[in-house]
Amino acid sequence: MEEELESGVVKKFLYINRRAPHGTVYAHEALEVVLIGAAFEQDVSLAFIDDGVFQLKKDQDTSEINTKNFSKIFSALEMYDVEKLYVEKESLESRGLTEDDLSVDVKVIDSSEMKKLITDSEVIFNF
Repeated sequence: MEEELESGVVKKFLYINRRAPHGTVYAHEALEVVLIGAAFEQDVSLAFIDDGVFQLKKDQDTSEINTKNFSKIFSALEMYDVEKLYVEKESLESRGLTEDDLSVDVKVIDSSEMKKLITDSEVIFNF
């Protein structure tokens, strides 16, 4: 993979976020890996499925759980040319959320469109 990155080959990277934002390192680690992919000028997309949709929820307050609130980083992703954020409609709805509850602009897609996004990706990371 290192040789491909050096030769300028652009790959479609998809980072799938399935877990809640706090209580584990997965969500934070996913953001770090996304930024690395963007630094290598790859075609980066993020997908939020299942409890991963909570990562994008507005007005998160982590003061009572003594953990860093990294949710504001999502709004800075555009500066790193990470502009393709997708949320699975069914995951959003089943958790009582709407697009208005999210802190950043996303494209809400249904599960069949999400499957196509996954299928069309060349490199997939699950968090």
